[in-house]
Amino acid sequence: MSRPPVALDRIAPADWSAVHSWASLAEACRYQTWGPNTPDETRDFVDRAVEAWSAGPQSRFAHVARLGQDVVGMGEVHIRSGAQRQGEISYVVHPRVWGQGIGTQIGRQLLTFGFGQLGLHRIYGTCDPRNLGSACVLAKLGMTREGRLRHTQLIRDGWRDSLVFGIVEDEWHPEPFPATA
Repeated sequence: MSRPPVALDRIAPADWSAVHSWASLAEACRYQTWGPNTPDETRDFVDRAVEAWSAGPQSRFAHVARLGQDVVGMGEVHIRSGAQRQGEISYVVHPRVWGQGIGTQIGRQLLTFGFGQLGLHRIYGTCDPRNLGSACVLAKLGMTREGRLRHTQLIRDGWRDSLVFGIVEDEWHPEPFPATA
């Protein structure tokens, strides 16, 4: 039996508890500067992400990823330079669905949104070099590993390096963006 595709929806205040279901887990935030979150930290994050949709000029676009009605992750596009048409993608997948291609589906839709709807020229993503799953997702998206930046983030176990992957609009092969909102 095949699984339905992941759909991205604009994040809403009611999504906070679903987001908290992974943001409170140490394994989900192992390579991040945030978490594990308290309920108040997750509510604050979701509130800021919702508000960003109405900010002017808008530079942050947060989506929750759904399989049917089940929220299984989220993804964001951040416009890092409007003048240079550059953005960054980020995503998180609930550990209970790791290894099922959810991150890759989220990433493809974020790239399609960034290049197609936002008109970006270059999009990049970063990950901790120890996060092999995320590095594989970025490579599967057709992004080129551009390098390693040293000591970019201070996380719980010390300074973290970041692998940088990028793709430009001429390299991207678009897919439909099935967002429902």
